[in-house]
Amino acid sequence: MSRRLIPLYLLLISTLAGNAIAQQPQVSAARNPLDVDVDAYLDRIQLPEGFEISIYARGMEEARQIALSDNGVLYVGTRGAVGADSIGKVYAIPDADGDGVGDEVITIAEGLNYPNGVAWHDGDLYVAEISRILRYPDADNHLRDMPAPEVVTDTLPTEYQHGWKFIDIGPDGKLYVPVGAPCNICVPEGEFGTILRMDLDGSNREIVARGVRNTVGFTWHPGTGELWFTDNGRDLWGDTTPPEELNRVSRAGQHFGYPWRYGKNIVDTEFPTTMQDSDFTPAVLEMPAHTAGLGIEFYTGSQFPAQYRGQLFAAYHGSWNRNPPLGYLIRLMQFADGIAQGYEDFATGWLVEDPNDASRLVYWGRPVDMELTPDGSLLVSDDHNGVVYRISYSD
Repeated sequence: MSRRLIPLYLLLISTLAGNAIAQQPQVSAARNPLDVDVDAYLDRIQLPEGFEISIYARGMEEARQIALSDNGVLYVGTRGAVGADSIGKVYAIPDADGDGVGDEVITIAEGLNYPNGVAWHDGDLYVAEISRILRYPDADNHLRDMPAPEVVTDTLPTEYQHGWKFIDIGPDGKLYVPVGAPCNICVPEGEFGTILRMDLDGSNREIVARGVRNTVGFTWHPGTGELWFTDNGRDLWGDTTPPEELNRVSRAGQHFGYPWRYGKNIVDTEFPTTMQDSDFTPAVLEMPAHTAGLGIEFYTGSQFPAQYRGQLFAAYHGSWNRNPPLGYLIRLMQFADGIAQGYEDFATGWLVEDPNDASRLVYWGRPVDMELTPDGSLLVSDDHNGVVYRISYSD
């Protein structure tokens, strides 16, 4: 068996034995979501003064990564259980009148293998399955008669764990694709635990970043052009360790620690290595553990007040293995001179008290990804409710 597939059995046994009591309520709390009327619960979302949240579109089960075309068509990737009728679909949502509400939800592709990732570039839609990247040419003009896609590549790993993709096209015109570690904690080999980039035809594939356990959100700084990404830390290491990360790629080939280092310099002693501290690139910011930072978006619009411009919004999908649960919110990463200095909560309220048990916290929504619109509002996908929200500001 390949070493990358060998888990730390001794670590898991000792951790589970030591935390058996703690682990049960973690799973119980996180895996009993609250199914609600989203419209009735929107007023639970707390935003800074002057901001409001509304429903942009609904009816996309497992709505994950979103991408907006120059013509205002929002594309939505999905993820979920293989074989389910609602899974394997990609949706398109036009807003022809520009009123800030999607006109309709159109299924443009189905039967795909976890098409989580979507990216739009120069008229074409790119869709990432677990092991393939597809291209749908001139997508905006074929929403009701989408032709069979072109295969950009079909040689990505087929492992499911951390195999769903978040993709994007960089300012260098190349396609960026992460390959998560095929485990909770192991030594990844080959392209596992990396961020790849390639030409738009799939050629010239190379590794941009190593030591990346599972990034499901990245973007480029509008001023420096540097790649920034979130990374989800390992599980089964207590409620508060390791921290979630916000990272910056300042040069190709940097190693961001996994599985040996987390955050700025937290050492996993269960994994000895001959690599030196100087071989690793520390995280720029550390966030609370097990909150699952996903999609990020720099704010380059003009609708929000001036203090938000050039700042980074990040969606936190929420914990499945933390007691009490944490996350289920949008954070604002505060930047100065191109570097993140700190963070604060921006949109909260998707995590609430259980109406039937005030001692428990349950979630009714899970933010995933964000996209900035031409009018300066922010679109946010929610895979629990299958909706896309619109966050806007008005004096």
